[in-house]
Amino acid sequence: MTAIDAHADAGEAAILSVRNLAKSFGGLKAINDVSFDARAHEVTALIGPNGAGKTTVFNLVTNIMARDAGRVTFSGRDLVNLSPVKIAGLGLVRTFQSARVFPGMTALENVMVGAHRLARHSLAGQALWLRGARDEEQRLRRRAEEMLELVRLSPFASTHATELPMGAQKLLEVVRALMAQPKLLCLDEPAAGLNDTETEELANLLRAIRKLGIPVVIVEHNMSLVMNVADRIVVLDSGAIIATGTPSEVQNNSRVIEAYLGKEGQGDAAS
Repeated sequence: MTAIDAHADAGEAAILSVRNLAKSFGGLKAINDVSFDARAHEVTALIGPNGAGKTTVFNLVTNIMARDAGRVTFSGRDLVNLSPVKIAGLGLVRTFQSARVFPGMTALENVMVGAHRLARHSLAGQALWLRGARDEEQRLRRRAEEMLELVRLSPFASTHATELPMGAQKLLEVVRALMAQPKLLCLDEPAAGLNDTETEELANLLRAIRKLGIPVVIVEHNMSLVMNVADRIVVLDSGAIIATGTPSEVQNNSRVIEAYLGKEGQGDAAS
């Protein structure tokens, strides 16, 4: 098989295809000719040192930020000119670096909100508490309870989400995104603020999501988590891709060691 054939096969298997993505802020090139695929049934990780452009890539892919150049397709559809809300409606669901829970709502209610794009009944039907709307809410409640159980947050179902520790709020955001039944789940630093136990629960959750057939793209600094759950890794440095491959390939890449792993080690030693 030629390199061109191999690339075509990879493209056909890709649920998300990013080509030649570019973004500048003033005279600074934040993202420079970034191309990668996220394949079905895989966890794809974007890693790199602080300021490498990982979150910016997420923002460009989901049109939260306008790109200067490049093409992004999701399930074969070009995302150009689509709003972030419409992109989420297609099934490309993302989380953010900082946990975003809805104040004034319990943990259970926060998770249930994740299913809003799938609701079949109108606001009028919900307001009038029609039978169909009641049945739908009961189904969503049961599913949300199962989601909370997945991350061992069931005891806090009735707790206001803002009262939960930051780590619990991050896990809550992940399962809320799952409630939307995504076709692709994009997680921006989901392990930030998690302790070792919560990180292991997150790793188990990511493995379970992959087994369900839901592909994941994850931006993450926790290298242990990445190496344990990722199928493929894309490494960014200064807005450009310096390496791609399996965890073992990336771990042994000299440019990665110098640009990312080495810097992380120096930072850890200094702290």
